[in-house]
Amino acid sequence: MDYDRIFNFSAGPSMLPTSALESARDNLLNYNGSGMSVMEMSHRSSVFDEIFQSTKAKLRKALNVPESYAILFLQGGASSQFSMVPMNLIGKTGKADYAVTGNFANIAYREAQKYGTIHLAASTAEANHSYIPTQEQLDLDPEASYFYYCANNTIYGTEWNYIPQTGNVPLVCDMSSDILSRPIDVSKYGIIFAGAQKNMAPAGLTVVLMRKDLAGQELPITPLMMNYQTMIDKDSMYNTPPCWCIYMLGLVLDWLESQGGVAGMEQLKRKKAQLLYDVIDNSRLFTAAAQPGSRSDMNVTFRSISAELDAKFVKEATAAGMSNLKGHRLVGGMRASIYNAMPMEGVEKLAAFIEAFDKVN
Repeated sequence: MDYDRIFNFSAGPSMLPTSALESARDNLLNYNGSGMSVMEMSHRSSVFDEIFQSTKAKLRKALNVPESYAILFLQGGASSQFSMVPMNLIGKTGKADYAVTGNFANIAYREAQKYGTIHLAASTAEANHSYIPTQEQLDLDPEASYFYYCANNTIYGTEWNYIPQTGNVPLVCDMSSDILSRPIDVSKYGIIFAGAQKNMAPAGLTVVLMRKDLAGQELPITPLMMNYQTMIDKDSMYNTPPCWCIYMLGLVLDWLESQGGVAGMEQLKRKKAQLLYDVIDNSRLFTAAAQPGSRSDMNVTFRSISAELDAKFVKEATAAGMSNLKGHRLVGGMRASIYNAMPMEGVEKLAAFIEAFDKVN
């Protein structure tokens, strides 16, 4: 069916799979014969409990999450984890390592300083966050309670293509913008967290994968609702969770499995990203903002030779049915966010538009 939809290149909230939206529409007023919408039912009801447990099981399967890890469905966005992580983990030694490779990692780094001694293990600020540091460039403290990094930088368009080696120091990773886009070895991490509104569900849900033995060491000042142990003990239901978003995540995970799971997504994302980068690198007008070897497969950042041409490109692309291509103010230019639900057709249309714009201008 043709819904007259545009290709939405927004960095988030982003496109959702059409099949997930259609299923939600078909069950909006009466979910599974319950006589009510998922938005209306009690989170304590057996009907919603089936949705909740099913979604959790689907996510555990999709990412091969070990049973020694809790899966938490929380609120507050990924930004809430900037406080929650240090409050719950830094108490072990009072120290933590942070790699600052973008805007959100920098905010997390500053927030963590309220709770302990935070060591800057790496920073790419001197190059406007256009690259990812190598393992050899990481200045690691063996006494750190944890090492923190952000896997994909939506604003600058860079992505870590390796897992940092930190010895016995637990890894904490913000995977908000590339989770479910490639297989990951969850067992190498202490905590993985992600805001849902890029690859998983509508805004409002924050997913946390946590090694259970790391919980229970929170600082005395930790608020009740920011205590991982509380959320593990209550299976994310100390209070009402974001029910609709959890339901939508389940539908997205159904779609993901039909596409070959995260392995299928990895193959597709590489094709989509490579197509755009090849067109940009071969153009006369455009240059990629991120350095080769550090470029994101999720957020392709690029610019033309002038701000005026950038504005013209965005305006004409919008008129052609491709929205939200204006780059973030910290980088300028353009940004094409090509998360899982962005079809190859949309990327091909953008690539052709870039080539045509390059010739005309």
